[in-house]
Amino acid sequence: MSEKKDNRPIRVAFIHPDLGIGGAERLVVDAALGLQEKGYEVKMFTSHCDKSHCFEEIKDGTLEVEVFGDHIPTNYKKKFFIVFANLRQLLLIWKLRSTGQLDNYDLYIIDELSTCLPLLHLFSNAKLFFYCHFPDKFLSIRTSLLKTLYRIPFDILEQFSLSCADKVVVNSNFTKSMYCKAFNLLRTEPEVIYPCVDLTRAPIDDIDQKLFDHMFNTDDKFFLSINRYEGKKNVKLALRAFALSRAKSNKNYKLVISGGYDPRVGENVENLKELEKEAKALKLPYSVVAYAEFDKEHDFDSIKTKDKKVVFLTSISTSLKELLLSKSEMLMYTPSNEHFGIVPLEAMKYGIPVLATNTGGPLETVVSYVPNVNENKTTGWLRAPIPGSWANVIDAFMDSPDIDFKANGEKQVKSKFTRDVMTWSFEENIDKIIWTKKTKLFWENILYSMLRLLLHLLILKIKPDASLPFLFLGTVSFLYFKDFIGTLYWGFIFVLTSDIFAGYLSDYSS
Repeated sequence: MSEKKDNRPIRVAFIHPDLGIGGAERLVVDAALGLQEKGYEVKMFTSHCDKSHCFEEIKDGTLEVEVFGDHIPTNYKKKFFIVFANLRQLLLIWKLRSTGQLDNYDLYIIDELSTCLPLLHLFSNAKLFFYCHFPDKFLSIRTSLLKTLYRIPFDILEQFSLSCADKVVVNSNFTKSMYCKAFNLLRTEPEVIYPCVDLTRAPIDDIDQKLFDHMFNTDDKFFLSINRYEGKKNVKLALRAFALSRAKSNKNYKLVISGGYDPRVGENVENLKELEKEAKALKLPYSVVAYAEFDKEHDFDSIKTKDKKVVFLTSISTSLKELLLSKSEMLMYTPSNEHFGIVPLEAMKYGIPVLATNTGGPLETVVSYVPNVNENKTTGWLRAPIPGSWANVIDAFMDSPDIDFKANGEKQVKSKFTRDVMTWSFEENIDKIIWTKKTKLFWENILYSMLRLLLHLLILKIKPDASLPFLFLGTVSFLYFKDFIGTLYWGFIFVLTSDIFAGYLSDYSS
């Protein structure tokens, strides 16, 4: 249902901190596109969007995006990331208000950072929908007492701000369990909306096809890892498993490691260096291809990968990613306790089997192979993050098990992970809140009462005998804020302080 009661489309604004090319960004872009296709008016606001480091639908303008607050840094000397993230989002809300856009929308869909929810609840009549990828409380690593104390106000803020949402949903049952553990004061249990995979096959750019042909020999086969260049993604597991497997000594097999890489982010830079060091230690010849630089220069002479066992690719295009997925032998998905993980589903779309850790989101997406039991359903393997165990799976796979991963993968994705299914889930949850009346929260009533009292005392201090300011405030409360309690309050004060009432009392006493 995409129309309000006045027969106009429902206007939806998405608020996301940084529109890069990660799984969270893919989800919100797909959600926005899905609602847009259903007739909703959609716009996305963010604190950062680099047109050379984002999804194609943003580059080509299919999805309208506006950036506010990118001039504020993301950290100070690689510290205080959460402080600056909050400041950037607060500035974004201020910009929406100062440019008159805050009241243009019927619904705000916010994800990753919930700090803006109280302000939106105060200053906007729109309904508030929060998509929780994972509680920020559990994303922060507390290595000292000082860090623990430093995080306490932000943990309190996160739980308080989430209480202001009209609806909260999460990306997996795993995340749901962690949400309930993190926010035990919140009574409402979130619903699950799974991220989706676009079943359409993206066209492959000619330049990407040429690059692919240049990188590989005709008989090459490769295993693929796709993750951001971050330590928590544990890509070293793929390197070590590959080095222990028979694939290392087979001249036709390679390992391709690709993922989001931003030179502004120190962790990305350091992680790539660590992976290069690991490849050297494992005696795996490697090459690094900086796709962004190649895309500018189209310098094929600098690409020397055909004689390498490992290829590191940074921030590739959607076109090249799709090409790699479709041509790979197996996806090696290395993170543990991943909140959901969209890449395994992207591999299944092409019928590529997935080897993932037996934790987190993959438990809900990957059907692990059990010999003589689920050959007609399995989409890969779930194993503990132990290199030897993963190497055994690689060796077994190279012996060509008689399993139709193509049919199984497509069936699994179509069952509950398509854009249509996700959009339907969003619409169902939106319908639960969009028609309901907006109510003030308990803390808002206290805040407004305190502000009225302070303003009242200020007026008495400046003009003790004046009554017209109270009439003015009562009128504004009624006409602009639609504040019944405020209207009664200022109206009552006006009557008490007006000459008419004073005259009436004088006549009555005489």
